Amino acid sequence: MAYKNKVINNPKTGQSISFLLTSIDTKGELLEMESTFRPFSKEPPAHYHPCQVEDFLVLSGELTLRLNGKVTIYKKNQGFHVPVNTVHSMWNGSGEKTIINWKCKPALTTENLLETISGLANADKTNANGVPTLLQTVLIANKYSKVYRATKPPYFLQKILFIILTPFSYLLGYRPSYKKYLN
Repeated sequence: MAYKNKVINNPKTGQSISFLLTSIDTKGELLEMESTFRPFSKEPPAHYHPCQVEDFLVLSGELTLRLNGKVTIYKKNQGFHVPVNTVHSMWNGSGEKTIINWKCKPALTTENLLETISGLANADKTNANGVPTLLQTVLIANKYSKVYRATKPPYFLQKILFIILTPFSYLLGYRPSYKKYLN
């Protein structure tokens, strides 16, 4: 469970997250974090949030944002807003580390998703880019579909594929989240 000042690190992506305000602190209204991106991080897969808005402020370094296909570089003291259902991805394309303030409204279960992905990466249960196996991803995507959706394949195809693969994921011992990563 996320709590104020808890820090999680993803060794595969090089991203660290410090929880400043959690869903418990704000009665679910807000999740506020400080995140550090290593230099020359890779662009993650494009995604969107069907029930949340996000606000970002660059505290140091620079952050590259792809928002609806348009690329913009934000520097210290610059911020941006990502509306609900807006396709985006962000990364640090510079040679210096980047630190951002990151707010998600409402909080929903975002902190648990981040803890799960980070935990899997730390347990070496993801690929070099921090992406879990397909069968693991199926369960995570089902559980956290209100807070995170990949853009490819289209969502309706994802749902069909996930219905088919979910029983196999459980049979092979995968779970949507793990208590050991949420502690």
